[in-house]
Amino acid sequence: MSNAQQLEKIRSAPGFIAALDQSGGSTPKALGLYGVTPDAWSNDEEMFDVVHAMRTRIMTSPSFGGNRILGAILFENTMDREVEGQSTASYLWNVKNVVPFLKVDKGLASEVDGAQVMNPNPGLGDLLKKAKAAGVFGTKMRSVIKKANAAGINAVVDQQFEVGRQIVAAGLVPIIEPEVDIHCPDKAKAEGILHDSIMKQLNSLGKDEIVMLKLTLPEKDNLYADCIAHPNVARVVALSGGYSREEANARLSRQNGMVASFSRALSEGLSVNQSAEEFDKMLDKSIASIFKASST
Repeated sequence: MSNAQQLEKIRSAPGFIAALDQSGGSTPKALGLYGVTPDAWSNDEEMFDVVHAMRTRIMTSPSFGGNRILGAILFENTMDREVEGQSTASYLWNVKNVVPFLKVDKGLASEVDGAQVMNPNPGLGDLLKKAKAAGVFGTKMRSVIKKANAAGINAVVDQQFEVGRQIVAAGLVPIIEPEVDIHCPDKAKAEGILHDSIMKQLNSLGKDEIVMLKLTLPEKDNLYADCIAHPNVARVVALSGGYSREEANARLSRQNGMVASFSRALSEGLSVNQSAEEFDKMLDKSIASIFKASST
């Protein structure tokens, strides 16, 4: 699996990143939207079987391929499983030409200064080794900003880049995700502070330290243009953050050079009860609309 080929695809190919990484907490909700109720499982292991079946259905669909999808973000449990007889990461790259990423954070700490940094993650080093061995290209980790508070925002960005450097050193490309909550009362102001904090960190990276950014769709269009143009940034992707697919796509199409990394907006409208034909058709429509919004 060529890292150079994967990096080239992430940097320059058209398309978007599919986020298939709902973890334990958000899985029941994702399954509920898919039409699977909690009586379908009796413990976590069974729940993960059900969600793996849903993700496998998405990944193996003829609508899902590297012509429109750059990469897919996996949950650790999905990385450890197989799709059509090979590991999920190698299936994605070898069969679908989709670059595999792994969600590596351990959730959010309590809110301090209007922001939630990531929980401590003492096992990260081992997880990165395991991911590298499994053929994973990059990682994703999320923090959340809820208020336009510089102390909180800087704490989030500093931690993201500190851990990001550890991920780069392990031979992977981190997706740095300081999400601004779409309900943040002073969202535009928070995004201005965030932008400056990110640029400061980007400018401190060594020339071979390559990162990606995953950002909330901003109030001010093209706010992140200089992040997109930055030599240390392979790609800037957008999270849907609770906006409907229509709203997320409309906002995204106004951000030049930013592409989608949607999870809820990707699986919107998919149902366990659909026939293969209905499912593929719905997924195709969803992928086509997100691809189009990502191509601006």
